[in-house]
Amino acid sequence: MKWTPADKRRRRFGLLYLIMAGGMLVWGQTILKPYLSGLIYLAYWLSCFILTVLAIVTALLDIWVVRLRQRHQEADAARQVMTLTSKSHHSKRSGPTSRPEKSDTKLTSH
Repeated sequence: MKWTPADKRRRRFGLLYLIMAGGMLVWGQTILKPYLSGLIYLAYWLSCFILTVLAIVTALLDIWVVRLRQRHQEADAARQVMTLTSKSHHSKRSGPTSRPEKSDTKLTSH
């Protein structure tokens, strides 16, 4: 399945959100830990949480889009098979029959 430009953009944003949230997690637990206190602490971890939620929402949106596209492709494939089958069936009916003729004689046992 080929990716559309929207797929690429959505996945890049999801990756960006995930990298930013992971970076904030590492920095917040190491380098910035002594400087985070009070409202700054709350704002920092809230923004990290928001980036994490954005990454999750982007991933769920991507899953939804991929499943929807797959459903449409399966429906199109089924429609094509049915079209080909019905065309094939009609061409066989109009041509010579390959089925053996039924005979009117009955077999009786003695």
